[in-house]
Amino acid sequence: MSQHHRPKPTGRPRTGARVAAVQALFQSEHTGESAETVAQQFIRHRIGAGDAVAQEAFEEGRVPLAHIPLFEAILKAAATRSEEADAEIRAHLKQDWTLERLDPVLRALLRAAAAELMNGAEPPARVVINEYLDVARGFLDDETARFANGVLDALAHALRPAEFGPAR
Repeated sequence: MSQHHRPKPTGRPRTGARVAAVQALFQSEHTGESAETVAQQFIRHRIGAGDAVAQEAFEEGRVPLAHIPLFEAILKAAATRSEEADAEIRAHLKQDWTLERLDPVLRALLRAAAAELMNGAEPPARVVINEYLDVARGFLDDETARFANGVLDALAHALRPAEFGPAR
C-alpha cells in the first residue's frame, strides 16, 4: 500500500475502522493469513497505538482512532461472506474488468464495502458509500476513486434497493 498516500486522520473512529478494515483485507490477501488472524494483529499493534501524534501514527501504518467493534464486524462479514461479496462486486464491474485485474487496494476497499452493505441496514447505504469514497481518496488516484464510486453506487443500489426508492 506504500504506492498510495495514506488518508489523513480525521478524528472519526468509524472512518478509522473502515480504513483499518481495508488495510487488514489488503494484508490478508497479500500474506495469505486469515482475516481473523490479521484482525487480531491490527487490534494488538495498529489500532489505538498509544498517544502518538495521529499523523505520525498513520505514517507508520497505524489507525489510532478506529472503532474496534465496527472494524471487527466488517472483517467478520468479509471473511464469512467473501464468495457472496466477490460475486456482487463481479456483477457490477464493466464487462472487460475482472476482480483479479483490480488494484489490490481497490479490491480490498470494495470487499469491505460490500461486506458492510450486506451486513445489515445500518448505517444507511449513502453513508457507507461516502465513507468508502473518503477512504478511496486517501489510498487511490482520482481516476481509480471515481471508478470505485461507480462500483460502490451500483453495489449499494443492488444490495439495498429499498433505500433508493423506485427506479426512474
